[in-house]
Amino acid sequence: MNSATLTDEQLQSLDARIQSIPIVETLGMKINKLEKGHCEATVPRHKRWDGIYETFHGGMLGTIADTVTCWSILTEIGADAHVATTDFNIRFLRPCHTDVVCKAHVVRIGRTMCLARADLYDTNGKLVAVSQVNYIRLENKQ
Repeated sequence: MNSATLTDEQLQSLDARIQSIPIVETLGMKINKLEKGHCEATVPRHKRWDGIYETFHGGMLGTIADTVTCWSILTEIGADAHVATTDFNIRFLRPCHTDVVCKAHVVRIGRTMCLARADLYDTNGKLVAVSQVNYIRLENKQ
């Protein structure tokens, strides 16, 4: 993992939080980069993630975008922060026949709401989807 502007302690806290989330293991997700305001992850393509056209299912791409954008937010507000998705959109640009690389970055950190964007690429570097996800900060763990 690249650690630009994050301390070793912050990286360890983020990694522990990320690895505690069951979807990470379920998807076989690998974190490529964690930097302040950014997260990049790769998810291998398996037939079990296919939709009706033998491509990466759009719902799975949405799950990946939602997950990775959250981590980009946590690099800014702390690994122990509690957030929840309030709204989400995704635009599919082309089918994905390979592993997917999700590059997420923070758009805005607010007192209550935080917005992040994700760009999803195939392994040939072609953009397959773009997404924005908004999160609300929760005062207490719900």
